Amino acid sequence: MATYTSTLPDDLLQRLADFAKKLSLPKNKLMENALNIYLDHLKRAEYVKSYKKAAQDDDILMLAEEGMEYYLKQIEDEAG
Repeated sequence: MATYTSTLPDDLLQRLADFAKKLSLPKNKLMENALNIYLDHLKRAEYVKSYKKAAQDDDILMLAEEGMEYYLKQIEDEAG
């Protein structure tokens, strides 16, 4: 595991210390968990943006509709 050094505003560091104590977690673990959650949030936001962009692309919409038609036909065939 790598070591990372940074500075934080005093008020943020105090909030971190308060929550770490309240949750009985080391500050570095609380920061690690928070950063993972935030980075996952950013990744989901990228997906949302890409899907919104794809929704404006007629070729992508056509492919999605064709795929949905194929999927529904498969379900109907399996249902017999």
